[in-house]
Amino acid sequence: MNTNLDIAIKAALYAGKEILEVYQTDDFKVKLKSDDSPLTIADKRAHKVIEQQLAKTNIPVLSEEGKNIPFDERSKWKLYWLVDPLDGTKEFIKRNGEFTVNIALILKDTPILGVIYVPVTKDLYYSDKEIGAFKAINIDSEIENLEMALQMSFKLPFAIESDNYTVVGSRSHMNSETEEFIAKLKEQNGEIEFLSKGSSLKICMVAEGMANIYPRFAPTMEWDTAAGHAIALGSGCTVTQSDEVTPVVYNKKDLLNPWFIVKR
Repeated sequence: MNTNLDIAIKAALYAGKEILEVYQTDDFKVKLKSDDSPLTIADKRAHKVIEQQLAKTNIPVLSEEGKNIPFDERSKWKLYWLVDPLDGTKEFIKRNGEFTVNIALILKDTPILGVIYVPVTKDLYYSDKEIGAFKAINIDSEIENLEMALQMSFKLPFAIESDNYTVVGSRSHMNSETEEFIAKLKEQNGEIEFLSKGSSLKICMVAEGMANIYPRFAPTMEWDTAAGHAIALGSGCTVTQSDEVTPVVYNKKDLLNPWFIVKR
């Protein structure tokens, strides 16, 4: 395993520990950011520990909780980390377990390494362009021999057989554009099965082979998708804009993603 991937995995695990410590308390200290999205003490604690770990690489970091880096500065970066310390804060507040730690390494405008950790289930997804994408189970920061545990990882995708074409998405973002797209999929594929998941787990489901497609026709930011993007690419999926041709790219002046489709 290369050094950057090893450091990113450990950073995600340490962040997961911080998040769970807050998750198990009664007061998340929820505040609203300028866009009315929630921010908790868990976001801040996870951000701090990830920055401490990634500092070992001497590679710059762009994070949701530290995003005010001028474009003139970050546009000169050839290689940088793109981080969401707690993706799915709303899911965290609901206590449904569907939140993740997302860490990606970006080369120019493309993710080349990704780590997604699910603190509640202890599932770890990771990808490097040299080795592909993998899932490890029952992984946390307390594990004695991480390298040995990761040798038991499953290579993605899994061989999943389903009679129905499976779409994964978020019911809270089921707008008319998404409904129209799913209607077209029904015309092309017959019966459609719809699954709902929070945070970057939707991309992971396509990477695993649990779903055929994830259309996202609602706002997301670059840090929401970068780690999942790397894992999807590593498992043989495509990540394109809604035209299903143009690649999704990163480190734009505006960090808002276009509508996109993850497809197996």
